[in-house]
Amino acid sequence: MTLRPLADRVVLKAVEAEETTKSGIVLPGAAQEKPQISEVIAVGPGGYDADGNKVEMLVKAGDKVITANFTGSRVKFDGTEYTIVRQNDILAIVD
Repeated sequence: MTLRPLADRVVLKAVEAEETTKSGIVLPGAAQEKPQISEVIAVGPGGYDADGNKVEMLVKAGDKVITANFTGSRVKFDGTEYTIVRQNDILAIVD
């Protein structure tokens, strides 16, 4: 089974947070920031907005993206946690 998002939705998987700072300090789990960078797992075919304009998908599977906090719906599928968001909830693509 696979996840195939509909319309302008995107399936994301959070990228694991760094466990050490740049200076080498190891952070305990509670002190780690919740990652805002996610990897795009699957992208829907696009769709139409409320005005009837076609929504072109600008992200693709494998892209790393930044999303706003508390965005999307969290789902667990085959033991892995994913977040499903609309493309307009994605703030930036990380190069």
